[in-house]
Amino acid sequence: MTVSASSGLPGARPVTLITGATGGIGRALAQRLSPHHDLVLSGRPSPGLDALCDELGAAALPLDLTRPETFEAAVAALGPVTYLVHNAGMVELGPVGGQPHEVWARTLMVNTVAPAELTRVLLPRLRAAQGVVVFVNSGAGLRANAGWASYAASKHALRALADALRDEEAPHGVRVTSVYPGRTATEMQRKVRTQEGAEYQPDAFIQPDTVAATIAFALEAPRDATLTDLSVRPGPRP
Repeated sequence: MTVSASSGLPGARPVTLITGATGGIGRALAQRLSPHHDLVLSGRPSPGLDALCDELGAAALPLDLTRPETFEAAVAALGPVTYLVHNAGMVELGPVGGQPHEVWARTLMVNTVAPAELTRVLLPRLRAAQGVVVFVNSGAGLRANAGWASYAASKHALRALADALRDEEAPHGVRVTSVYPGRTATEMQRKVRTQEGAEYQPDAFIQPDTVAATIAFALEAPRDATLTDLSVRPGPRP
């Protein structure tokens, strides 16, 4: 399916590009936005991505986040883009003394370099729409714990990217938000719990739709405000 071309006129449906769209948060966000947004859903080429696009009437944008040099050609046929949500990411736990450089290189490529490059190639469209860029960060982007060095380093760098971009693009009317979810009930969290040798109990974590609602709030905030940093933490348990 091709992206429907939004006219950019008042009342036109926004065009929203979501990376990591088949993951827990990405899927929840796509489902939440689909009634009122034209969606471009990005992920690894897969039947899951195709099925989600068919379900929501969205356009698929397969991307390999380890190859940012391919992004410019991949987005060349896109029309306007109003909102860009960087949701994709990867994590491999391990101590500094135990992780080879390949893990560091891949983690930084997927979590930091890829969002930077995708933002760069889409900036003309985002400026034209006076749009919003949302970086889905992590609590690890605010504090690094033992065993989390490579992931936390990539997320600290993502925060720096967002902060610099916010100041650079303010004159163009582009707003930039970082969202810092705590542990969220996703397949990535299941993987993390396995690596930690702990049980995965999804009810103990934030639900993906809660994070999706926070992102949607940032996208749709009135233009007289910029939501710079939003932390989402698990609520009190009875």
